[in-house]
Amino acid sequence: MKPPFQKNSENSPNPYQLSHLDAEGQARMVDVSEKAVTHRQAIASGQVRMDRATFDQIQAGNAPKGDVLGTARLAGILGAKQTSGLIPLCHPLPLHKIDVEILPDEELPGYRILAEVKTKAETGVEMEALTAVSVAALTLYDMAKALSKAIAIESIRLESKTGGKSGDYQAN
Repeated sequence: MKPPFQKNSENSPNPYQLSHLDAEGQARMVDVSEKAVTHRQAIASGQVRMDRATFDQIQAGNAPKGDVLGTARLAGILGAKQTSGLIPLCHPLPLHKIDVEILPDEELPGYRILAEVKTKAETGVEMEALTAVSVAALTLYDMAKALSKAIAIESIRLESKTGGKSGDYQAN
């Protein structure tokens, strides 16, 4: 079996083997057992946009389901912890820090969500940070949908990551 992204022969129809595919093209979990255990961190972000009236009601604490932001924050933390159960080829990781912030943004109007995840492991936590943001945003929608169905989840992305063989990454 070839290592991930090892160049195949020049005559091969696919000159590179992808890390999550075996020789027959079947999905597989990457073997990270030979990788070094290092400190890894990822930060992801997203936003939830809504009309002014819905935003004002959430800010005032007047949502029918209760504490919208607190529930969404806790859901984001739980989402990060459940990532390997949700995304088929993700490794279960020992997560050492999960921080989810939901910040009001008058200009949207709506909320900006930031998630930071840290571990000391053989593989990174980008998917855990992205899952935290996604689950927090979905929960915010669920908690506020009685106020309005016109809520948009937008711009979920990786902001930065540190650690690992591929090095650091910082979004523009």
